[in-house]
Amino acid sequence: MKRIVLLLALFITFASFKSDKPAYRFFTAKGKKIRYEKMLNQLQQADVIFFGELHNNPISHWFELEITKDLYQRRQGKLLLGAEMFERDNQLILNEYLKNEISRKSFEEEARLWPNYKTDYKPLVEFAHNNHLPFVATNVPRRYASVVYKHGVKALDTLSREAKSYMAPLPFPYDPELKCYKDMLTQMKLMGHGNANFPKAQAIKDATMGYFIAQHAGNGNLFIHYNGSYHSDHFQGILWYLNQYKPGLKIMTITSVEQPTVDTLAKNYLNQANFILAIPNDMTKTY
Repeated sequence: MKRIVLLLALFITFASFKSDKPAYRFFTAKGKKIRYEKMLNQLQQADVIFFGELHNNPISHWFELEITKDLYQRRQGKLLLGAEMFERDNQLILNEYLKNEISRKSFEEEARLWPNYKTDYKPLVEFAHNNHLPFVATNVPRRYASVVYKHGVKALDTLSREAKSYMAPLPFPYDPELKCYKDMLTQMKLMGHGNANFPKAQAIKDATMGYFIAQHAGNGNLFIHYNGSYHSDHFQGILWYLNQYKPGLKIMTITSVEQPTVDTLAKNYLNQANFILAIPNDMTKTY
């Protein structure tokens, strides 16, 4: 009788788990499920972590904050943050807010913030503000990426010294054979836009982010960088440049993907990052 009761209890427990609808699941690069705590144990050993987000996915944004808070505790505050969403010429105003030299209202009115700032990035900035952490604006001003797209990389040479201070040193290295840029150009051609400058405009963003991360990474601190997943997937994009500017750093990556269910990881996402955050593709979007 006891055995029957035990089997019934196990069946009920199994059935209840089967009926759950998980909102996410973490996998290793090889597609093996991994517990959050075990992943944190590995992440805390890094010099730099890239969190590749889906810009409109609330689970991505929630984990950016949760991982930041947990690693802050594990690294005893030896943490600094940086993000694609802040451009280099906004570093001054970002610093002024973090140091309480200007009000939150002034910062939010005068900085060029993304439309989804208040829901998706403000929690990260406020965490840095409340815990006195540096926050690095890493991205090239969008207007200069637009210059590359419209006129080519050489057009950057005509800019002022001040303008050039907001980007990676010129000339910056560029490898058109990197998968991230090659695939981008192929996709653009399929859409009827054959501008060869398009991946180069992406590259000036990646190079600038890599360069300014390199200026701050290491020295016993953990640098967490938030960016669109395409900037760090397959260990290319920003990572390629960071390894040019400051080789030898221990880098780990997280990417976010959407798929019908999160029971197993789709094969096409294998090896996309050290850790893959799988999210149901019908998850509510932030915009």
